[in-house]
Amino acid sequence: MAKTPLPWCVRPGSRVRLKDFDPADTRGLTEKEAALADLERSRSRLAELQERLYAENRRAVLVVLQGMDAAGKDGTIEHVFHSVSPIGCQVHSFTAPSDEERDHDFLWRVAMRLPRYGNIGIFNRSHYEDVVAVRVRRIAPRSVWEPRYEQINCYEKLLCSMGTRIVKFFLHIDRDEQRERLLDRLRDPNKAWKYQPGDLDDRKLWNDYQHAYEDVLERCSTEAAPWHIVPANKKWVRNALVAQTLIAVLEEMDPKPPKASFDWRKIKIPK
Repeated sequence: MAKTPLPWCVRPGSRVRLKDFDPADTRGLTEKEAALADLERSRSRLAELQERLYAENRRAVLVVLQGMDAAGKDGTIEHVFHSVSPIGCQVHSFTAPSDEERDHDFLWRVAMRLPRYGNIGIFNRSHYEDVVAVRVRRIAPRSVWEPRYEQINCYEKLLCSMGTRIVKFFLHIDRDEQRERLLDRLRDPNKAWKYQPGDLDDRKLWNDYQHAYEDVLERCSTEAAPWHIVPANKKWVRNALVAQTLIAVLEEMDPKPPKASFDWRKIKIPK
């Protein structure tokens, strides 16, 4: 965990009730235009830090994005990582497991997509679906998903000890905001493809999902890999807070490019 945890960071061992967190909170960002300008500066800083991480090539960063349908996972990736070089940044979206993935333990498909050293990896959904969706939709019995909280904690601690910094975000929206965003998808021909009939089935289970996420946030926010609850009703607030958090983490890591093995003053580049 960062030396000075940000206010939206879930302290390990703390009790979490999502109703106590306002999804429309601005976290002090009172003016949208100012926040957008700050985001632009954050993008530049994030790109600089990512380049240093890539050059250092000794550690990696894994960004985990979770949230209800329409919480803004895709939008966060698009707006926050807009200026980051794709050479050192990869995105993986996790949907229902394939036949091959079901023939392995639930963490196998995650392990196959971890970022290489020097890279930032972004998970759009993640292994946490195996203690959220699997639980809420009753895909597996409690005896299967209950041990996974501790298994995830042990796995993430191992990854951190081997050089992968994990930064986890729960994008927190309320039910009314989700409804508006789902309606927006239906109204916009360019977004309608995102709508799935199952979205409404999951919406009926809203309270069950909230309780499942509360357990995740309580039980899997650790010193090695803490959770951050980001108010996401306002997209510009969401983007600004995610960017601020990542910059704080990378600045604490302070990646350093290797020193040149030659004297640059002796290099002559012909005209």
